[in-house]
Amino acid sequence: VKEEKDAAVFAYTAKFDGAELTADTIEVTDAEIEEAYAQVDDTLLTVIRKAKDNIESYHAKQRQNSWFDSKPDGTILGQKVTALQRVGVYVPGGKAAYPSSVLMNIMPAKVAGVDEIIMVTPPGKDGKVTPTTLVAAKEAGADKVYKVGGAQAIAALAYGTESIPKVDKIVGPGNIYVALAKKAVYGFVSIDSIAGPSEILVLADETANPRFVAADLLSQAEHDEMASAILVTTSMELAEKVSAQTDAFVKELSRGEIIQKSLDNYGHILVAETMEDAIDAANSIASEHLEIVTANPFEVMTKIRNAGAIFIGEYSSEPLGDYFAGPNHVLPTNGTAKFFSPLSVDDFIKKSSIISYSREALEKIHSDIERFAEAEHLTAHANSIKVRFESERGE
Repeated sequence: VKEEKDAAVFAYTAKFDGAELTADTIEVTDAEIEEAYAQVDDTLLTVIRKAKDNIESYHAKQRQNSWFDSKPDGTILGQKVTALQRVGVYVPGGKAAYPSSVLMNIMPAKVAGVDEIIMVTPPGKDGKVTPTTLVAAKEAGADKVYKVGGAQAIAALAYGTESIPKVDKIVGPGNIYVALAKKAVYGFVSIDSIAGPSEILVLADETANPRFVAADLLSQAEHDEMASAILVTTSMELAEKVSAQTDAFVKELSRGEIIQKSLDNYGHILVAETMEDAIDAANSIASEHLEIVTANPFEVMTKIRNAGAIFIGEYSSEPLGDYFAGPNHVLPTNGTAKFFSPLSVDDFIKKSSIISYSREALEKIHSDIERFAEAEHLTAHANSIKVRFESERGE
């Protein structure tokens, strides 16, 4: 893609997605967006708009402003906050459509003030994009949408082609090929993170409702055979009831087969002797989603160090965060919540330091800087300060 640009993108799209693209058809047109609106149910459109408003108002609170600190001695220090100029948002296609993902990736960029948001998503064999994905993109404010997916879409965003402009940062989830392509272009452009399979950890005591807990564990297990669902509890009785309840649910849920494989491979119920031990286990697992269903959930929350998103109380089940509440659902997985944060407005800005000294301010400290530079044997550094005060030394 780097070498052959559009030609390579079209060839890979034909090979992997079975869709024939040209420079005239790769970009989604206004007519196609109108057609998508006609195919999306009005009630769903209302829900998408409500979710978008919640996501927007939550992220608006994350905005940072530039600041300047001016002292009477003639020094001005500060930080200039600038939005990224152009970002690429990857949205998966294929087996499932995720309009929620479109909103979660575009809204923080929009709130941050990114100039241009380019979305890419794989087309179906008919060369069309899933209607709900297109409608969500329009509602969230994507500037351009291109019908390309997979590793070739990531390469196109990273290096630019005749049709697709090069971006400064690529965000959004995808399959293993997309994740590894993002890893490969990192450094040439920025990326949000390498997302792994979804995870949920429920931290519960004897007060929890076993039916609710089982339902919440399965809400993540249905994503992927590699998804992980873990219950950590201080109650053996709850553990047994949840185990029985999950078996009952698996029989009646549509994605039962995927859920069963996920539970067989990555599902665990851990019984801890004390709540302290349970909290230690949760912190060491550092789950993407953590639900706290205990007698005093807010008290437990203060002891949690590592989690992508924390859901508190029995009516705050994980899908609330996936779709609607407002906080971002793009979260650190695979233990990376120990050092990574959810996707936010911060991901779409960068900061520049501001430094301004008057002659008087520099005069007071110039010899300190020269001494430091000379200690590092960097005489040209020292000289760059020294030349400004030559006349006073009679040099």
